[in-house]
Amino acid sequence: MFLLVSAAQAVTFRASIDESKWVLESSKFECKLSQQIPAFGIGEFLHEAGVEPLFTLKPTQRLAIKRNATLVVEASPWQPGVATSVIGPLEAGRVLKTNAAYAGQMLVSLYKGMSPTFTVDRWMNSDDQLRVALSAANFKAAYKDYISCVAGLLPANYRQVARTAVLFPPAAWTLSDATRERLELIAFYVQEDKSVTAIYIDGHSDSGGRRLLNRDLSKQRAEEVTRYLISLGVEESMVTTRYHGERYPVVPNTSKTNRARNRRVTIRLDRE
Repeated sequence: MFLLVSAAQAVTFRASIDESKWVLESSKFECKLSQQIPAFGIGEFLHEAGVEPLFTLKPTQRLAIKRNATLVVEASPWQPGVATSVIGPLEAGRVLKTNAAYAGQMLVSLYKGMSPTFTVDRWMNSDDQLRVALSAANFKAAYKDYISCVAGLLPANYRQVARTAVLFPPAAWTLSDATRERLELIAFYVQEDKSVTAIYIDGHSDSGGRRLLNRDLSKQRAEEVTRYLISLGVEESMVTTRYHGERYPVVPNTSKTNRARNRRVTIRLDRE
């Protein structure tokens, strides 16, 4: 429902206790907890694997929020006498998005039975203030399931592992501890995400030394990465291994720092 409060010149959208439903969509890639706000849109907490949770307020009408908003925490109807507190400002946009800190404060307030509320000076083209509130009714049970979902998330998401470059010292192809740790994360992710169908491994060198030796060195680096991924359980048929010597520097080989960046193996994942 929505309430029109003439005395305060405010239009308030909030689900009633009977209407308040929290819906969880869960997977090992993301946990999404949302509430439909009648006549306005939807509010959604999203915790994606490998990143902090965020909250997005999505109006049904494209121009429903045209001005910057303030996020506050108000008492629910069953909490008389509890003071309102301010979380902070938000920039206007097609949707309102919070950072992780705001989202965390919203979750805490909902668990305490309070109502996170977005306030905007004007609603659309009117002179009325806009207030959009989340209802804490029926939240706790959904939150317990949400926390269980978060506990089962993968340690990283696809964007975080889809493109990787690991670096090597001069004239070396042995994998460092940091490189092994990164490859272990990639291998774990690939085995969990069945949409990943191919892995492309490309070895490179700097321009120090003879061109043929650099080509061989880039080959050894690429093959060492490939061997380690396969030893971790990655299917060999998924992997394409290539080597390029000094032909494709990412930066000119004009300094020690630049040469270090060019001594690399890149790992690229492809999805179907």
